[in-house]
Order: sequence, then structure tokens, then C-alpha cells
Amino acid sequence: MLLAPTYPVATARLDLRPLQLADVDALLTYRSRADVCRYVPFEPQDRETLETYVTTVWSRHSIDDEGQNLNLGVLERASGELVGDVMLRWYSKEHLGGEIGYVFHPDVAGRGFATEAMHAVVHLAFDDLELHRLIARVDARNAASSAVCGRLAMRREAHLLQNEWFKGEWTDEIDYGLLRDEWDARVVRPGECPRCAG
Repeated sequence: MLLAPTYPVATARLDLRPLQLADVDALLTYRSRADVCRYVPFEPQDRETLETYVTTVWSRHSIDDEGQNLNLGVLERASGELVGDVMLRWYSKEHLGGEIGYVFHPDVAGRGFATEAMHAVVHLAFDDLELHRLIARVDARNAASSAVCGRLAMRREAHLLQNEWFKGEWTDEIDYGLLRDEWDARVVRPGECPRCAG
């Protein structure tokens, strides 16, 4: 199994592509913010950290084995600006399982970019990599992220009470799941997704 997308991965308004050193300034505008990092498993990041990630951890353009991540920048096509980044992790070859994640600039909140970008990532996971199941793990306080999971038709499967000592406090986690069969059976509005057209 191999996921080697042709870039950019296009949606109605967005282009997804591997992150580059030229993206570091844009990444800093949101990944360095305490409010953006409040519910995610990293602290605000500085230039040096982001440069290292872009050239090492996030440099992969394809995935061909479990344990690998595909991290992509999300550009608004109209402006050419990087507005967020998304992640697909293949965590099990035996069970065909993957995990998704996303971080977006607060300035684009409410415009549907996270849902649109993650819709494309789910296509990559199920259609291209042929996974069986996807999960998303969300801090229970992060209502916006839970809403994205809901719009992707992910099922709320568990609410784990105080399961992690996270950034100085016990926090709850909500786990979402989605099966490939469920994804294939979803109803999509015409024009919403180039890959769903037809």
C-alpha cells in the first residue's frame, strides 16, 4: 500500500501540499500562539522548531508503511496564503487504521476550511491508501474541533474522563471514529467536493 498524492491536492477553495521552508513565517503566525496550542499536544513553536520540523518530520511527500505521517500545508487558493496544516497518520498495517489531525489559523475560523481540507484527507486515507478505519482524538473542551469531526460524519465513540495529565491539568478526551463503508455511504451536496462529483 502506498499513498503518493499528486500535488496540490485540490478542493473547491484550497490546495494541500507538502510544507516547505518558505512556509515557516506563515506557520509561525498560528503555531506560535498559546490560544492555538491550548488543546493540541505541543507548546507554542518558534522559528527554529518549525524549520527543523519542515525539513525532517514533515518532509515526507508519501507514506508506505505504518507509523508514518503525511503532513500537508493548506493554502487558500484565492489568496495563496497558508491558512493551516493537516495530518494523516497510518498507525496500523494489520488493522488498516489511521488517525487525522489539523491546526488552522484562528483568522479563518468559521469559513469551513478545516472541514473542506479534512474531507480531502479522508479521501486520501480511504480511497488512495485504502484504510479501513480513521480516528480523531479531540480535547473535550475543543468544541470547534469536535464540530469538524461531526461534519465529516465521524461517530463520537468515547468520552474518556481525565485520561491525560495535559499541560498542567487532568483533561478529558473525546474519540471519534469513521469506517470506510460509512464514508462511502455518506450523502454529499453537489459541487462540495471534486472527488465526490458524479
